[in-house]
Amino acid sequence: MTIPARKMCRRLAMFAVCILISGWLAAQTDTTKNTGGTSPAPQAASADPGTATAAIRPHDNTYIIGDDDVLSINVWKEQEVSKTVPVRSDGKISLPLAGEVQASGETPLQLEKILATKLQSFISEPEVTVIVTQINSQKFNILGMVNKAGTFPLTSSLTVLDAIALSGGFKDFAKQKSIYILRKNPNGGESRLPFNYKEVIKGKNTEQNIKVQPGDTIVVP
Repeated sequence: MTIPARKMCRRLAMFAVCILISGWLAAQTDTTKNTGGTSPAPQAASADPGTATAAIRPHDNTYIIGDDDVLSINVWKEQEVSKTVPVRSDGKISLPLAGEVQASGETPLQLEKILATKLQSFISEPEVTVIVTQINSQKFNILGMVNKAGTFPLTSSLTVLDAIALSGGFKDFAKQKSIYILRKNPNGGESRLPFNYKEVIKGKNTEQNIKVQPGDTIVVP
C-alpha cells in the first residue's frame, strides 16, 4: 500500500471513531435529561429475612402477650386508629376509639377480636391485625456467684450454659456442681432442677443443660 493510501485509511478510521464518540455523548445527554439531571438511583437492597424473626405473626393464637411487649396494631383503611403501642406495666394498651384495653395475658388473635368488638361502634366491620414486634416480657433471672447477676431478656432458645455466659461467668468460690433452676409449675409452686456445670462441660449428663423458660431463676451458690 502506498503512503498516501495509508494516510487515507487512518483518516477514515479516526473519522469513524469520532462519529461513535459523538453518538455515545448524545445518548448520555438524553439519559440525563430523562432522569432530571441525575443518574438513576441504585435500588435498595432487600431486607434481611432474618431480621424479623423475633416478631410474632398476625392472628397468632399461641404466644401470650406480656408487659413491656410492643404491639403493631393495624385497622384496615383506618390509619388514624392504626398504631404501634407498648403494653404498659398494668398490662393495658391505649388505642384511639377503643380506649384502654387489657392486652397482657391475651394472644394476638384474642386481642384482635377484642379490639374489633370495641371498634364496631365507630367503624363498620373493622378488620384488626395485631403483631408483636418486640418481645420484652419474656425474661429470666440468674442470681448468686456470677459476675452479672440480674434479670435478662429471653430473646431466643437459651440453655443454662448460655445463661451463665450472659451473666459473665462465675465468681471465685462459686459452687459449680450445685447450681439449680427454680421453675414455676402451671398448677402453682416451684420445681428445683439441678445443674452440675462440671459434668456438663465434660459431656456428662448433658440433659441437665435444659432450655431456659420465661420466669426461670438460675441460682449459683
